[in-house]
Amino acid sequence: MVWVRSEHAGALAVVSTWLCALVPWNISYTSSIGGVSLLFVRFPFVEIQYAWGLSQRVAVRDPLSALSLQSGQTVAVAYQAWTLAAAVLALAVLFSFGYYLREDRVEAGPVDPVRLLGALLGVVGVVFAASTYLLATRGIPGIPLPLGVVISLVFAGILLTVERS
Repeated sequence: MVWVRSEHAGALAVVSTWLCALVPWNISYTSSIGGVSLLFVRFPFVEIQYAWGLSQRVAVRDPLSALSLQSGQTVAVAYQAWTLAAAVLALAVLFSFGYYLREDRVEAGPVDPVRLLGALLGVVGVVFAASTYLLATRGIPGIPLPLGVVISLVFAGILLTVERS
């Protein structure tokens, strides 16, 4: 079964990489711990925390700031995984811009750019999945929704299996 035609594979690779950079990879909600409820919306490059029951209701952090906040805690490894996945995704986004701007030159290179972006999105999905698991088991208890994890793994599968001519 063909998910995408060969002539559209490059455009799909670029757009799917950009989409993965914009979709939250994890949304977690924790209800009433000591009178405080928390909603975390974690995008690849930023975390937005909404809090009910605290004076500071909204906090915005990048992966490195969130990692430094959790330094020394058992959940820090989850934030290390997030930072790694964000770095791999940043590389994928930079490559996708080059691919978008210089498609013919990139296509003529030694590596298939569609498969490369598929592999990078696969790594991102697996590392974000590991981070989601670690957040759920070592972090604040709550209900995680790994939206971006699923999306990046689906796009990775499609890009890695597309028939190139």
